[in-house]
Amino acid sequence: MKTIVVYTSQTGFTKRYAQWIAEKTQADIFDLREVQKKDTAFLEAYDAIIYAGWCMAGKVIKSRWFFDRAVNLKGKKLALVAVGASPNENPELDAAMAALLTEEQKEYIKVFYCQGGINYDRMKFPFKLMMKMYSSALKKSNDKKQREQGEFISKSYDVSDIKFIEPIIAFLGE
Repeated sequence: MKTIVVYTSQTGFTKRYAQWIAEKTQADIFDLREVQKKDTAFLEAYDAIIYAGWCMAGKVIKSRWFFDRAVNLKGKKLALVAVGASPNENPELDAAMAALLTEEQKEYIKVFYCQGGINYDRMKFPFKLMMKMYSSALKKSNDKKQREQGEFISKSYDVSDIKFIEPIIAFLGE
């Protein structure tokens, strides 16, 4: 199966997952900037198309590019890979992932989540500021769990793991 992985990454976690997926599936891999201007015909040569992007505020960054093309590629294996700082065990994660797609899109796109981390050193200033403000607000909460979360996200960490791509690899093998 000819597969392409297209990704966008700010701090490196999404790029790492895209590389792992491409290595395991012998897929072509492109940074979104390399293919953004290409039309849907470029993707028609592939049997499986994976878009990987990082999560922010309940969205996957630049996923509109993928959605705009996926509507014309419904006969292919299509996957959206969301990479974020939230733990895979977060009970709110399933609902957040389900909200990424419309009901129609759910018929032809599969969503996956891979936990990455936070890297403040590589984060662009506006995102760093936003995350620091969010962390500070959580730390002031009356809820112990929120205070712990605020403390946890106040510093850089990396929990990315190749095992998180196993469901994606299984999907491609179906």
